Amino acid sequence: MPGILVVAETNEGGIAPISFELLGAARGLASQGAGSVSAVVAGGDAEAKQLIAQGADAVYTADPGLRGQPADASLGAVEAAIQQSGADVVLIGTTSFGRDLGPALAFSRKTGIAMDCTDLKIDGGRLRATRGCYGGNARAEHTWKSALQIATVKPKSFDALAADASRSGSVAAVGGAGGSKVKVLSLEKAESTGIRLEDAQVVVSGGRGLGDESGFRMLEQLAGVLPQAAVGASRAACDLGWYPPAAQVGLTGKVVSPELYVAIAISGASQHMAGMAGSKSIIAINKDPDCNMVRAAKFAIVEDYKKVVPALIEEIKKLG
Repeated sequence: MPGILVVAETNEGGIAPISFELLGAARGLASQGAGSVSAVVAGGDAEAKQLIAQGADAVYTADPGLRGQPADASLGAVEAAIQQSGADVVLIGTTSFGRDLGPALAFSRKTGIAMDCTDLKIDGGRLRATRGCYGGNARAEHTWKSALQIATVKPKSFDALAADASRSGSVAAVGGAGGSKVKVLSLEKAESTGIRLEDAQVVVSGGRGLGDESGFRMLEQLAGVLPQAAVGASRAACDLGWYPPAAQVGLTGKVVSPELYVAIAISGASQHMAGMAGSKSIIAINKDPDCNMVRAAKFAIVEDYKKVVPALIEEIKKLG
């Protein structure tokens, strides 16, 4: 029977959050008639129990030794899970692992793949995937001619469901573990401070309208007085070298879905809007009352940010 297979990833803390987001996306597709939801993971009963609680109907456990290995080592296990589950849709996270595994799986199965997807739906019984194109200036919708449909999904494009420990599902082991053609010579852990942009409850983002990179120092001060906040940037600001590319929000950057998104001097180009469209509330600070971001915002302040942000920081400090 056709269905959806989620390729779950693990990290040092256990199952990676992107895996639960993929299960949330899969449950949405299942509600549209895509069939049952299964998952494959390098692990055992503990990981299977977590995945079932998060929405999987069946879990296929692969050799735990695949953890930390290059993606090609997991290819055989994923193919075995596809065979056993009968899935015709495969969802993989757009991570360093998924960027390697997805194309390799598509090549092996002689099918196509849609990369960096931000939306998925079932249309006429088949998957329709939306992703950015032309450098993020437009969005393309993809469908497949072949039976197997593979898509990688950008983190934070979908919400994970609340865990339900009462859910039940089947667990079966799969083989297919293989060696890798890649030899890892060394690993270096990137240094990072503060909360990750993708995990922030509040995102304060700046655009080209800031005028220069010094504007981001003011945004950092604002984020510093807000709880669970991180600083983001538009593509234009990153291209100008005002802020690190790792902080870029948009189709060609990070996809975020915070409780509050504060857009400062950002006009609201379509590719940027797609990267923060999942925000629960949007506040815009912009001199242009007719820009896209002001129209999309729940609250807007039409004024020069240099007048607004310092006053806002002082008022927030008074609240304690």
